[in-house]
Amino acid sequence: MLTPAERRAKINAVIRVSAGNFLEMYDFIIYGYYASYIARTFFPADNEMVSLMQALLAYGAGFLVRPIGAIVIGDYMDRKGRRKGLILSLALMAVGTASIAFTPGYETLGILAPIIIVTGRVIQGFSSGVEIGGCSVYLAEIATPGNRGFYCAWQSGSQQVAVMLSAALGVALTYILPPEQMTLWGWRIPLLIGCAIIPLVFWLRNSLQETEAFLCSSPPEATSEVLRLIAANWRLVGLGVMMSILTTTTFYTITVYTPTFGTQALHLDPVSVMIVTLCVGASNFFWLPVGGAISDRIGRRPLLFIIPVLALLTAYPLMSWLVVAPTFGKLLGVELWLSFIFGVYNGSMIPMLAEMMPQKVRTTGFALAFVTATAIFGGFTPFVSTYLIKVTGNSAAPALWLSLAAAISLTAAILGRSVTATPGLQPGHAAQPAMAA
Repeated sequence: MLTPAERRAKINAVIRVSAGNFLEMYDFIIYGYYASYIARTFFPADNEMVSLMQALLAYGAGFLVRPIGAIVIGDYMDRKGRRKGLILSLALMAVGTASIAFTPGYETLGILAPIIIVTGRVIQGFSSGVEIGGCSVYLAEIATPGNRGFYCAWQSGSQQVAVMLSAALGVALTYILPPEQMTLWGWRIPLLIGCAIIPLVFWLRNSLQETEAFLCSSPPEATSEVLRLIAANWRLVGLGVMMSILTTTTFYTITVYTPTFGTQALHLDPVSVMIVTLCVGASNFFWLPVGGAISDRIGRRPLLFIIPVLALLTAYPLMSWLVVAPTFGKLLGVELWLSFIFGVYNGSMIPMLAEMMPQKVRTTGFALAFVTATAIFGGFTPFVSTYLIKVTGNSAAPALWLSLAAAISLTAAILGRSVTATPGLQPGHAAQPAMAA
């Protein structure tokens, strides 16, 4: 049992490490929420759909460099410490956020404007390549015995605070400002708020203590050792990618893509759609720790099998029901069901991913697996969903992308039974024998 002082120290550590993860997700979500305004400002075109798709491609560009960030900064964290790596990723993230918030539009800078935006997205993507992995590994290493799933859930939980805050800002701005002002300057307000939060997050992260698990370990001496260990454990990394695909695809479907989907595909009013997104953030915030706690009690594997099956059985039928006659209530109901799928699955998947990676390359292995899944599936979900609707004429087509993600993650759950893990977290932390035969 923890003493009151120890419990307070644990809570403070969770808040401090999760604050940066909140900011990282806030910035990414804001771009997705205001993609149509960003498209008009930086990627003007005669066809509105072409302009939007260019903006979404720039959004996706940030995800393509995430695996590089996972290897480069993940290597730094595995050799130099979790705390130093988390501070470095936050500094890079701040540069990317500011570049997007303050860059003048295409009318002022011409072709230089979209170049700066894409560069800012690439910097953000590079830094966030290790942000989720570093945060999750830190929480996994400070967790009390038998509660690792619950602790790790607050990494994703901080992201849901970002979802709710950005959605609340979206509701307020959409309600207060007319469309012309939103297009001209209103969409920048949430980004400027993100810039104002950065000093506070730096202060919180700077006071982090290094994890005992890292201090008691023998970290790799060189980058070559990290790369060699990653190559030796390629099957674990590959399974980690497959496991992560359902989480990333579902998350970006129900958060970042919802404002675009609700207004352009379903033709619902923007305020109603933002309210749905706000409710989704609250629902995610509830189900994530519930999923983590359940996985602490019954094991990770049952949830990693059951939830993808539920997604396969329900995603397309529910989406088809929604698009026939879209309403606020139907959109809310479908999104809350997908929120349940995301929260419970993620609550078990994140600790599993941390447990299955070797100590010496835990951050690099975790981050590489997760961000590769995000780069391949999650980050391009808004673009692919928009494209599928365009080429098929079927507004329920995004559910096909989600179903494919569920099928891949279900395959990982099946294949994972025959894979033996390299030893995971340090003794003294109750963990499931992830991927043990």
